[in-house]
Amino acid sequence: MAKNPPSKRDYAEIDENLRRVFEELSSEQVPDRFTDLLDRLRKGDPPPDEGEAEG
Repeated sequence: MAKNPPSKRDYAEIDENLRRVFEELSSEQVPDRFTDLLDRLRKGDPPPDEGEAEG
């Protein structure tokens, strides 16, 4: 039995869900560990080794 292609309503629901997820994720704060790494990279400092990573 063949599947029916997605309807316009299906696409609209997918679009709405993707937008909702994007909004939720884009409003989350960036972790300090990530901003510290970006600062180090901007300054030219090498990132810490895995054994030295702050946790």
